[in-house]
Amino acid sequence: MSLSFVIIGGGPAGVSAATNAARLGAEVTLIERDVLGGAANLWDCIPSKAMIVTGGELNQIRSSAGMGLESMDPHVDIDALRSRISVMTAKLADSNRRLLESQNVNLVSGTGRLVDDHTVVATTASGEQTFSADAILVSTGSRPRIPDWCSPDGDRVLTTRDAYPPQSMPEHLIVVGSGVTGVEFVHMFSSFGSKVTLIVSRQQVLPTKDPEVAAALESDFLRRGVQLYKGARAVGLERTEASGVLLRCDDGRTAEGSHILLAIGSQPNSEGLGLAEAGVQMDGPWVKSLDHHLRSNIAHIYVAGDLSGKLPLASVASMQGRKIAEHVMGLHKVDHKHIDYEKAASAIFTEPEIADVGLAEADAFAEGRKVRVTKVPFGSQAKALINNDPRGFVKIISDPATGVVLGGSIVGRHAAELISVLALAVTNSLTVSDIAESLFVHPALSEALAEAAE
Repeated sequence: MSLSFVIIGGGPAGVSAATNAARLGAEVTLIERDVLGGAANLWDCIPSKAMIVTGGELNQIRSSAGMGLESMDPHVDIDALRSRISVMTAKLADSNRRLLESQNVNLVSGTGRLVDDHTVVATTASGEQTFSADAILVSTGSRPRIPDWCSPDGDRVLTTRDAYPPQSMPEHLIVVGSGVTGVEFVHMFSSFGSKVTLIVSRQQVLPTKDPEVAAALESDFLRRGVQLYKGARAVGLERTEASGVLLRCDDGRTAEGSHILLAIGSQPNSEGLGLAEAGVQMDGPWVKSLDHHLRSNIAHIYVAGDLSGKLPLASVASMQGRKIAEHVMGLHKVDHKHIDYEKAASAIFTEPEIADVGLAEADAFAEGRKVRVTKVPFGSQAKALINNDPRGFVKIISDPATGVVLGGSIVGRHAAELISVLALAVTNSLTVSDIAESLFVHPALSEALAEAAE
């Protein structure tokens, strides 16, 4: 008799766990209330990146004079953009469905909850279904965090999920939050022609990133005319008579605009899941003390994705799902690697793009570690000049004694693609010599990686 595996939540973690466990012989049931592929992925990540690409194309066309073309000034068609995003996310959701069905995964449209540590009940449109499980995965994602000083209305006061795209294009958008999501929205809407004010609670955007990386992005924002309120924390919001919004900050400054967008993080969807009733130990909205296999204190109940409290990246969630499936099916008893979250590559889809992996220069110095830092600007690369975009640089952090690549940052066009080279090096303990002695294409932006590795 095959092992019964019930998964609550069909985001990147749930879909990956379901397909891998089914392939390995488990009897899998996947319960999802919204969209296969994950609300955070298909309602947040994918639409935002689609809008960013559209904004990038607008900027490219506007700068066409630098490419030897006649200058143009196009404008966004918001209805066409909305239709493009809808078609794209529907295709991706359908692709996930077809993949799961091909693996004979039992798909249940509804809301799942644990009634004990081996029983899951799904509430569907036609009633309740009960499933007995040898193993359970809870991967229910997250939702935008809402501060107590405002109430989003989907019109002028927006969460991230109200903005793909919004009902009307903002004339002046105030973005609260200068982390990854916030800066992507700044890039997006400034590309569309909106005036943008960014509320930065600390003294630099992207406070957890390399200061040199953050400075490059700030410079581009200022060039675009973005207004930065540094060291300001939002504390209050009012609607104005002119059909706009007025934001108050804790230092007395105010910002007035047509719309406000909240980009201050997310909170896990842990309510109503029956976790505590099943004996799972909680720490507020989070599951407490997951082990390397992402097991809770109940050995056969696993947690993945945003609810795990690990890096909130779709790539990480997908890998978690795969590792959980392997553990459920006993593959950890042979060759099984734990996830090293410090070696996960991440990207920020601003313009220029930003990507990093592994050890950061500032962290190395803060820890007193001796490292070798090499940096090559894209302005010295033929392909960057061909692209008419010399912004940014490649920075590699390595061990001065062994040459092993410890980390790196890239700012510039296609940084999200180029970081894969450094991610592979960091994950497999390759050396700078391994990169420098590789024969890269010419002309290509990747040549900057080889030069930085010399």
